Amino acid sequence: MEGMSFQRVATRIDGYRDAMIRMQTELTAIPALSPENEGEGELAKSEHIRKVLNELNADEIHEMNAPDDRVPCGYRPNLGVRFKGKRSEKTVWVMSHMDIVPPGELTLWDSDPYTVKVDGNRIYGRGVEDNQQGLVASLFAVKALKDEGILPEYDVGLAIVADEETGSKYGIQYVLQNHREIFHPQDLIVVPDAGNSEGTMIEVAEKSILWLRFETKGRQCHGSTPEKGINAFRAASNLVVKLNGLYRIFDANDPLFDPPISTFEPTKKEANVPNVNTIPGDDVFYFDSRILPQYAVQDVEAKVQEMVDEVQKEFGVTIAISSPQREPAAPPTPADAPVVKALSAAIKDVYGREAKAMGIGGGTVAAYFRHAGFDAAVWSTLDELAHQPNEYCVIDNLIGDTKVFGHMFLQE
Repeated sequence: MEGMSFQRVATRIDGYRDAMIRMQTELTAIPALSPENEGEGELAKSEHIRKVLNELNADEIHEMNAPDDRVPCGYRPNLGVRFKGKRSEKTVWVMSHMDIVPPGELTLWDSDPYTVKVDGNRIYGRGVEDNQQGLVASLFAVKALKDEGILPEYDVGLAIVADEETGSKYGIQYVLQNHREIFHPQDLIVVPDAGNSEGTMIEVAEKSILWLRFETKGRQCHGSTPEKGINAFRAASNLVVKLNGLYRIFDANDPLFDPPISTFEPTKKEANVPNVNTIPGDDVFYFDSRILPQYAVQDVEAKVQEMVDEVQKEFGVTIAISSPQREPAAPPTPADAPVVKALSAAIKDVYGREAKAMGIGGGTVAAYFRHAGFDAAVWSTLDELAHQPNEYCVIDNLIGDTKVFGHMFLQE
């Protein structure tokens, strides 16, 4: 990468502040909600983005529409966009998503969530950070190269997908299952959908996710005659305490992750009986486990079953286990993978900070790439306001991240 070329691109990006705010305003005014969230999908937003891509003279635009008869148009749009570089041996990809989550309780917002409000260094509105910051940054990074008449070193790819907020079945999962050929093992793939406020966290690994639902059945009776029943709540409470032993059994420590351990936590509790003087015959609670990749999910499940068997025997209850979510960890992206090195170099030059490869307990769509055999890194400079009221994007972060993408596009 020629330093002078990047300086020209960076200076050009500094001049885009007002244009970036306009694009955030336009995109925010087009809510892209999934049918699960009582929306009509991403079509209107994708059509607006298509206009921007046409203005940028994209060399290729692949429409990868996932059939979905729950939305008026009958499909969920996914775009695979390519801008040709000096060489095509690999592609530098940025994958962003169009869909958003609902605003939630409107009284918690200080302004209309679908009308952008600019206050100092912040842009407020639903979706402005999650995931329009990454989407807008990737588009303006390409625009800067175009406006300066500079070709990227390699092809640049923008994967702009649907359905990230509700499982990705109609988004990147569909793309990887049906259009995998647009990606290649040597490609660099960045997913700007998580990060920290310093821009120093490059997420390369995720823990396995195991959610469990425990339904305990005993026998209901009056609170004054407990001998006539079997208290499902008491048995379930004993199981909760017993499950805490998973921390001692699966006790490895991996400094790549924060926190560096596997976590096993009781969470949601369903109501049982409505009155105080009835001993419940049914009880339901949930458990959220985030498991270091070195442990097999089935080994945790086997240990949980042993604990359940012990409680069933001791209390005379039956306990049914189901799993609302079970996602074994994908192979991690190596900390020295080309995409991590490229991101680190760009972050150093743009922000003057040393980035660090890290693992997280949450799940991201990068896992789908990793399961498919592609190295992917999750990175952005965020205050992590996703899904919260008064979601905002820091304008300096938007401009800085645009420069990071532009830097990556110019790297040899």
